Amino acid sequence: MDAAERVTAYLDELAQQRRRSPHTVSNYRRDLNLLCHLCGELHRVCDPLALDTHHIRRFVSQLHLRGLSGRSLARTLSAWRGFYRWLGLRGEIAANPVESVRPPKSPKALPKVLSPDEASRLLAVGSDDVLEVRDQAMFELFYSSGLRLAELSSLDVDCLPDLVDGEVRVLGKRSKERHVPVGSKAREALIVWANRRGELAKPDEKALFVGRRGERISPRVIQSRLQRRAQAQGVPFGVHPHMLRHSFASHVLQSSGDLRAVQEMLGHASIASTQVYTHLDFQHLAKVYDAAHPRAKAKPHG
Repeated sequence: MDAAERVTAYLDELAQQRRRSPHTVSNYRRDLNLLCHLCGELHRVCDPLALDTHHIRRFVSQLHLRGLSGRSLARTLSAWRGFYRWLGLRGEIAANPVESVRPPKSPKALPKVLSPDEASRLLAVGSDDVLEVRDQAMFELFYSSGLRLAELSSLDVDCLPDLVDGEVRVLGKRSKERHVPVGSKAREALIVWANRRGELAKPDEKALFVGRRGERISPRVIQSRLQRRAQAQGVPFGVHPHMLRHSFASHVLQSSGDLRAVQEMLGHASIASTQVYTHLDFQHLAKVYDAAHPRAKAKPHG
């Protein structure tokens, strides 16, 4: 049985016995054909059964140089690893050459943020509807203080005096407490909501933000209401609560340059988690430079 026949036998087993989808089998076929092709490019080795870990690492390096991302290489290595495990179970190889090989790390995608204008558009709603009044208070608080979704939904009504005074105390990840400032727009929206909350809340409900049934609003409903607001206000891409947190961090950093303060307000245990916003800040500065600097658009003379 040659390499192509082994690949076919393995894929047949995936499709028939393991019930893998046609899409998965097709992806595996492409990845295994690539393995055979790379193997054929070697001068001394042309049988996948003769490959060792050194060869696999070399292939990964070649593919990375050709432009394959770490994520794509991870999928490719997974297909190769499964194929060699299958060969091992059949007694055709003694060791899996892919087992210890890991793909190169892809750079972390920068979080999406709203521009200050988009954030203003999202929050520019003056409806008297009680649900809109509640939403306005929640969304202003997200953007004002950079709260996580779970932190906001877990706030109780007894924290209102502190909020109105300009501070929110939250219990974040690993039960770590932090104090975050609350801006004037958020305080105004919270006062309006406090005066209307009784229209929705059950008499003994402790939650600050409640849903139609008068009980604590669920994170899922908050997400849904925010997406609905974004669509209504013409904000172009899918807005979610964490995007408001990212926007808060990015805009505060752009204005202040104080990374440590942003770290404390976000509740990050490590400054490394906060440093992603410095990349966003530089991205913003680079765009400003390209648009404004008289020599930024100058083409080099050949």
